[in-house]
Amino acid sequence: MSKEKTPPRRLARAQAFQILYGLNFSPVQTIEALAETYAGSPDNADKNIDPAHPEGFAWELIEGVWSNHRALDEVIARFAKNWRVERIGKIEITLLRLAVYEMLHRQDVPPKVAINEAIELSKQFGDDKSRNFVNGILDAAAKALQDGTLTPRTV
Repeated sequence: MSKEKTPPRRLARAQAFQILYGLNFSPVQTIEALAETYAGSPDNADKNIDPAHPEGFAWELIEGVWSNHRALDEVIARFAKNWRVERIGKIEITLLRLAVYEMLHRQDVPPKVAINEAIELSKQFGDDKSRNFVNGILDAAAKALQDGTLTPRTV
């Protein structure tokens, strides 16, 4: 029996999720502190990441979500009917920020991929309810992207 290898971007997303989730409890105030947190991640223990010059897909997601979290929260609030962003669970808000960031700022990631990856992460880190909640908000955002009422941004 051969075990399927997890795609590198999926692993990077999981790492980005875990670091961003942790920032809900231990926030950082500067990009340098964010880079230190990334470099010190257990996933990077054997990679010898230089905090002065972090790189890679996980770092791009972490930095992008961290730098744009207020704008991402505004988008999420627009589609989270009857939910205030501050009342959304930490796992779900982190997943939503990550996926909305990819949908709006990563031209190399189709919205369907961003949604699917968020759902896969919700299976790994969330509960049964989080999957449907995350999917509903992201699906509404994707439809708005498609019909032009939400516009993508380039980084």
